[in-house]
Amino acid sequence: MSVLKPIAVAGRSLRAVVFDMDGLMFNTEDLYDLVGQAMLERRGHQFDLDLKLRMMGRTANAAFEIMRQACNLSESIDELKRENDELFMRLLETKLEKLPGLDNLMHWIAGRFLPLGLATSSRRFLAEYKLERYQLTTKFRAIVTGDEVRHGKPDPEIYFLVANRLGVEPTEMLVFEDSVVGSTAAAASGAFTVAVPGKHGTSQDYSHVNLVVERLDSPTIREMFT
Repeated sequence: MSVLKPIAVAGRSLRAVVFDMDGLMFNTEDLYDLVGQAMLERRGHQFDLDLKLRMMGRTANAAFEIMRQACNLSESIDELKRENDELFMRLLETKLEKLPGLDNLMHWIAGRFLPLGLATSSRRFLAEYKLERYQLTTKFRAIVTGDEVRHGKPDPEIYFLVANRLGVEPTEMLVFEDSVVGSTAAAASGAFTVAVPGKHGTSQDYSHVNLVVERLDSPTIREMFT
């Protein structure tokens, strides 16, 4: 019989682990760069880092509204989403990759028999496609996507919802996020939050999180969580 092995840290007992997806589990932030650049080049604009960071981690509707306003686009959010999806799915078919350390960390979590949750701003069909490509869907006891919440990250709603589905309190969760927007949402829920900034986030302020590491398999994680 498997026995739950909570993670003890700073006087807290953490009974579940929750992952963000894009930029944390998969290289999709790099793919979104290619898509964003292609979309805006068609319209005479550039997809620069400032716009990227403003959109990063948010739901599709919120992200494309930011793009519309920043570049004064005439297309509707739905039109931009359809164009994005067409370009993005082509890239996913050939260029989707897991990020370094993911397998090692998931193996460590499995060894502690901790329930695993996913809280992603991606829409359900995109999240399922990515997970199924690497046979990861069944690893997660609870999956919450951006089209299931009224208020996207940085609002903590998505983390309250995944905690409820996992049967734990938000303060009993260990959350891994890559973006400032996402980690702000996790921290606001009361979760113990670990930031793993990708190349886009290295200059950002992560002072609101409990720990910052470079990779998912950083030894610091295991050393801190005994």
